Amino acid sequence: MKIVITGGPCGGKSTAIERVRQKFQELGYRVLLVHETATELISGGVAPWTCSTNIEYQKLQMQMQMQKEKIFEQAAQVMKENKILIVCDRGLIDNKVYMKPEEFLSIMLQLGVNEVELRDNYDAVFHLVTAAKGALPFYTRSNNSARTETPEEAALLDDKLISAWTGHPHLRVIGNGTDFETKLSRLIDEICLFAGIPEPVEIERKYLIEYPDIDFLESISNCSRVEIIQTYLKAPEGEEIRVRQRGVDGNYTYYHTRKMKSGTAKRIEMEERITKDEYLTMLMNADTESHQIRKTRYCLTYNNKYYEIDVYPFWQDKAVMEIELLHENDTVEIPEFIKVIRDVTGVKEYSNANLARNRIH
Repeated sequence: MKIVITGGPCGGKSTAIERVRQKFQELGYRVLLVHETATELISGGVAPWTCSTNIEYQKLQMQMQMQKEKIFEQAAQVMKENKILIVCDRGLIDNKVYMKPEEFLSIMLQLGVNEVELRDNYDAVFHLVTAAKGALPFYTRSNNSARTETPEEAALLDDKLISAWTGHPHLRVIGNGTDFETKLSRLIDEICLFAGIPEPVEIERKYLIEYPDIDFLESISNCSRVEIIQTYLKAPEGEEIRVRQRGVDGNYTYYHTRKMKSGTAKRIEMEERITKDEYLTMLMNADTESHQIRKTRYCLTYNNKYYEIDVYPFWQDKAVMEIELLHENDTVEIPEFIKVIRDVTGVKEYSNANLARNRIH
């Protein structure tokens, strides 16, 4: 399992990573840490202001980071332990916010990669909000020689980082609404939940909503469009098995998921990334009584929460919005521009599996 811990300047990332390492070592994991590439380079004298241009520096940083991650993944493959956690101190998409869009595109073309591939190469992303947003007295530049941002610049950079990662299948934003120790505990809990500790569960709320303003969603920086094709496979009674193609503009990642119901808002869920070839092979086991589900998903970050709005081609007046929770009784704040028709959490008729069999009009 490979995760990213990222965030705005002075978000507590360094302390959090050490805490994650300690906790998961106690849980029996081999923890591998990919250190922040920018800090390594800048501390060593390689920086945007020492290279001829910023784009030349960013290209070097991305090349180094890609190679480091590849080496750590190869190392994990030859280790004896079954439980290995690779923790990346920032991910490749972080680099995007330090460049103009055309510069980022140019580097991706030179490196032969695309944004979906870079973003979704990680199993989960955890963003720690900068202290400049909600904990200003604790914002400092004294504990990191590579940190140069003012509080105002840090807050803006934090927003850009969240926007850059929006669209990832599993993004969690950890804000400053509590004291720092509680913030770290929340991070640990979120990672444990994703890792399936003590069990692999999915806790979510689902809402039937009025058809959203698509032009508005596509105009805001904290919303990202993803195209999804979902196919249900033959499964034992009481189980749901599916494969999913997920991406945009011809660039996709693939997933295999098994789900079993466990309460109203909680389900046992086991999901893994698969290759395109594995995906195509699994399609041969499709449930012929179900249609493929094709939908456009709008991933939205709003007040440190991550919402997924699914728009289906067979509905013109409604859509579905989901939010994953840490606890079943967590309060859900509905974005002001979303009009909820009703809560349909646990309502079978609005599950994707049921929509694939019996579309509701």
